[in-house]
Order: sequence, then structure tokens, then C-alpha cells
Amino acid sequence: MNFPPLSDDAFDRYSRQIMLADWGEKSQQKLAVAKVLIVGCGGLGTVAGLYLAGAGVGHLVLADDDDVESSNLPRQVAYRETDVGTPKAKALSAQLSALNHRIHCRPVERRLSGKSLSLEVSLADLVLDCSDNLETRQAINEACFTSKTPLISGAAIGWNGQLMVFDFARAKTPCYHCLFPAKHDETTRNCQSAGVIGPVVGVIGNFQALVALQYLTQPEKPATRFYHLDGRTLSWQMMHVPQDPACTVCQVQKKAVINEYLA
Repeated sequence: MNFPPLSDDAFDRYSRQIMLADWGEKSQQKLAVAKVLIVGCGGLGTVAGLYLAGAGVGHLVLADDDDVESSNLPRQVAYRETDVGTPKAKALSAQLSALNHRIHCRPVERRLSGKSLSLEVSLADLVLDCSDNLETRQAINEACFTSKTPLISGAAIGWNGQLMVFDFARAKTPCYHCLFPAKHDETTRNCQSAGVIGPVVGVIGNFQALVALQYLTQPEKPATRFYHLDGRTLSWQMMHVPQDPACTVCQVQKKAVINEYLA
């Protein structure tokens, strides 16, 4: 694929990345044409969005149906007090555009679901799940698996954070539902009901951005993994994700494709 050359101004702006031996001008050109969907413009989405915009990701789609509230400001650091009452997707789009006028941000001021979610996922090179409810997480997972779009999912509550990477372009890749079956959703808490420490959200959002940049620019893609952050001890745990043979998402859909092929 031929990429448009970088302007002198862009080369200077991104020079600290470009000088890396495994980055160079080609990686920066890849970012300029990349399309990333960020679902959720809260603590995770604002931090990840800032770093993706700063790095030069050319097309960002920002989806959220909430408005900015004063209780968001301690952890959703892209917003300002003057943004309170403004739709989050609109406010974040304005902040990212102000950070980098070279990129294009498209706010989606509604909760994505059904066909609209499937369409947005299919148009993206990569999806960041920064949502705050498991119904949306399960729907994003299913849409990404169906379209084979890589998914980077983040979560934070209390002093703990989670980062999950699913490269659905690879064969035999487990999915979010393998880890968290829908039947377990009823017992799951969120930061609104249980609280959260702001920097934990920031750490996970930054790691989502870091993995996204690796995926978009590097020949060796990040493998499917589950990471857990203990904010009290500043420690990380990494685990391989087993594929659930009874998963109603990745296993059922795979069997349906096989059966259709055989028919």
C-alpha cells in the first residue's frame, strides 16, 4: 500500500516517534490513514483518545450518549469545567481536534447498538472498548468477532484495572464472552456504584492507546492476553485467555460458518 508522504511540518511534529528504529516515517504514514473506533468517552476513552490523537491517528470515531458531569472531572481529564452539560462525544471531539488539527474526529452522540454498532465496527481498523456497562461490552465483543476487527478492552474499578487484547484476525482466538459470560453480568459493579481512583483509569486508558499504536504500526501484532493491575501494590499480572468451548459467541458463530460452508 502506498501512503501519502509526510509534510515537513508533520515530520517535525512527530519527530520523537519517527526517530525510533522500529517506527520511522512508514509507521507515521500508517497512523495517518488509520481508523479507530472508541466506544465510551469517559475516563478510559478520554485518556486513550488524547494519546491516539497526539500520536497522529488520522480518523477517530468517538461514541457516547452521556453528557459531561462535574463528578466526571477528577478522572475524565480531557474535559474542563466549561464542558459540564455538553455531550461527551462532542466535547472530546473538540478537545482532540484542538490538540491536533491534522486528524479527523467524528462524534457519535448516542449509544451504539445493533446495526449501527456493527456498521461502525466494520468501518474501523481497530476498536477500543472504553464503555462502562457489560451489555455494551458484550455487544462490542460480538460485533468485533463477527467482523474480525481487533478489540482492545479496558475496565477500572476501585484500585484495580483490567486490560484485554483480542486479535480476532487470528484463528482460534478467544473472546470477551469466554472470560465473562453474560450470565455473570448481574453481579458486576461499575465505578458509579463502587467508586474508582482516577489514575487507575488513566493507566488503563494509556495502555489501551499503547497497544493500539503497536497494532496499527508494528508487523508483529499484540497477542490475545488478559492483564490485571493492582493499583495498591503497583503490580501487574498477565494471563493467557483460554477459549471456552461452550462460548455462545466465538464457538457458536464459528460452527455456523463451518456448517454454512459444508452446506
